[in-house]
Amino acid sequence: MRTRYTSLLITLIVMTFMYLPILTLIVQSFNASRYGGKWLGFSLKWYEALFRDSAVINATINTLIIACISTFFATAIGTCAAWVLNKYKNSKFQTTHYGLVYAPLIVPDVLMGISLLLMFVSMHIQLGMLTVILAHITFCVSYVTFTVLARLQDFDFNIIQAAQDLGAGSGRIFVKILLPLLGPGIAAGAMMAFTLSMDDFVVTFFVGGPGSTTLPVKVYSMMKHGAPSIINALSVVFMGLTFTVAILGQCFQKRNSNQ
Repeated sequence: MRTRYTSLLITLIVMTFMYLPILTLIVQSFNASRYGGKWLGFSLKWYEALFRDSAVINATINTLIIACISTFFATAIGTCAAWVLNKYKNSKFQTTHYGLVYAPLIVPDVLMGISLLLMFVSMHIQLGMLTVILAHITFCVSYVTFTVLARLQDFDFNIIQAAQDLGAGSGRIFVKILLPLLGPGIAAGAMMAFTLSMDDFVVTFFVGGPGSTTLPVKVYSMMKHGAPSIINALSVVFMGLTFTVAILGQCFQKRNSNQ
């Protein structure tokens, strides 16, 4: 019994430590006070100010554009890389291949940002949306690759051979077999890439240029110039969007499992 209550107490402490700051942020987003030092009454003015702020809206649009484009290419490249790594897993160069894919996962963001910045400068590529997209694709590919590769570990390739014996072509095999079976892994990798791209600050800070300000960089700038209440409102809005996407994903996954 003592062990049980100790575990419960530790769990409550950890949960409080994790979620109390989020709850405080939500409450402060409705506080009329600018800096949240004390409660001055319920107000929606910070949400009104948020949706009137053109700089925040432009940064949000940039973030979504960069995240969508980088997720698309990272998912395509990562899926192909996972397929090749699994297909040629007995190759003598496999260790080298894995090392190349692992590298973006273990290299600190600061070093990756600096190295990409030096590469773009040496190649005389103007910093902007293009460089940010290329940088995001670079570190997102590895996450997609290993997510899809984990799905391929349990893939039964006899199904493909059986389909070929029955006369199915490559296109039909891809649409009818590979996509449905690998779909959850590809979707999970894509969601991870999208989340990482949306959340990235360090790499974007180094490789970004005029007109490519993303939301994390904009939030950092707003914090330096003192606009915490608008940031609270912005965080609540994105939190709601994140929970909505997560709930829809769970419903979609549950529906597929029931089928």
